[in-house]
Amino acid sequence: MELTLCIIKPHVVTAPHTLKAIKDIIILNNFHIVDSLITAMTKDQVEVFYNEHKGKFFYNRLVTQMRSGPSEINILAREDAIRKWRELLGPTKVYTSRFSHPDTIRGMYGISDTRNAAHGSDSPESAAREISIFFPHFSITKWLRDNELISPVPGRNARANR
Repeated sequence: MELTLCIIKPHVVTAPHTLKAIKDIIILNNFHIVDSLITAMTKDQVEVFYNEHKGKFFYNRLVTQMRSGPSEINILAREDAIRKWRELLGPTKVYTSRFSHPDTIRGMYGISDTRNAAHGSDSPESAAREISIFFPHFSITKWLRDNELISPVPGRNARANR
């Protein structure tokens, strides 16, 4: 079991049909939504979140876009969550996604490279850092321990085996 952060960006949150389509993709791909919030990010949150991009040509555009309205922020769980979520997202660059990965979230719902529909953590370390920005009281270690499957028996809930 692995956790990842999913941010559905403001331009999608303001489009209910697109938001529903992306949430359906999440559920159809066996992700469990561990926690969720809809919030307008503060300037501090956006700057901390995108700190690695500070100084790049697109940074100000990205910060402005992420503060343009509410985002839906989800902690997603499943086996191999990071890789699977990023696979569903497709390439960061929407132009690339549209041609090489048209059936991905960014290929179908992205508008531009900063309005590319959604975000996904790229590593367990990034997921931990990113989750802590928006869910400061969430303990990844505790959640994984409490939800770990121990000695599963076919046809029975693994938690019953504790």
